Amino acid sequence: MRLFLLQRLIALRGPVSAAARKRRMAEFTGRMRPQGGERIIDLGGTPGFWDGCAIPLDITVINLPGINPPEAPPSHHRIALVDGDACAVDFAADMSFDIAFSNSVIEHVGDAEKRAAFAGEVRRLAPAWWVQTPSIWFPIEAHCHMPFWWFYPERTRAACIRRWHRDIPAWADMVAGTTIVRREELESLFPDGTIWREWKAGFVKSYVTYKPQPAAAKLPRAS
Repeated sequence: MRLFLLQRLIALRGPVSAAARKRRMAEFTGRMRPQGGERIIDLGGTPGFWDGCAIPLDITVINLPGINPPEAPPSHHRIALVDGDACAVDFAADMSFDIAFSNSVIEHVGDAEKRAAFAGEVRRLAPAWWVQTPSIWFPIEAHCHMPFWWFYPERTRAACIRRWHRDIPAWADMVAGTTIVRREELESLFPDGTIWREWKAGFVKSYVTYKPQPAAAKLPRAS
């Protein structure tokens, strides 16, 4: 019964996540003020995420090998798909993009050293950024959907993951590889950013550190 309920929660995640993405995209466009044609590097994202942005952009989506689709889907954006490591974007020069973007990725890259490397790449690649991560304070954890997941003893979380791994191993591996990034860590990693709190049902659902780009600093778009 517990596995059935968990699988139903996972199945319902799609529509709920889509609504959250729509809200975040509205905040992104309102706070970052893209005018059209900005060069954006999306670290660990998907082309489909950008369907909700009506402003045409020049987007490079970077993921580990095997994650990106074979080719970019039709879009009003200009989209390039690149295999690589978001913690070491060795194909891109300093400040070669207008905006570095990441939605729910920093909590998946690894330990504190890896998260620092990820943040360093965000700040190296563009003068402006938008980095979102779930909040520890939201009652339902964003990945495994368990109440107050991060407050369980570590051995309890490990036992849950072992049990889930018998039936849904890929999903259990994703949960096992997820960390929590507190607001204080975001502020430390991005000291010149602004924190926006995403609220839902009276709780902080996620944190975003962002830094808008001055309009005059926008890079000329390649022909």
